[in-house]
Amino acid sequence: MPQVLDLELVDEIVQVNDEQAIDWANRAAKEEGLFVGISSGAALKAVDIVAARSENAGRTIVVILPDFGERYLSSPLFDYLGEQ
Repeated sequence: MPQVLDLELVDEIVQVNDEQAIDWANRAAKEEGLFVGISSGAALKAVDIVAARSENAGRTIVVILPDFGERYLSSPLFDYLGEQ
């Protein structure tokens, strides 16, 4: 853990696997035109999990996308681009 991380300020940690993160990064690119990386895909999946909870109905939820897709062009994240 980084020394700057204060777990006292964290409400919850949502677990997301690599496959889910990649899927959501691809969805962001295909459906919304957001060229994001794997960390952002994980954040999007996590916010989807949180937003789907009944206690969050009608609430505004904000997510920060921590990376962009350019650094992942040679990774499996955007393999589907070669198929087009």
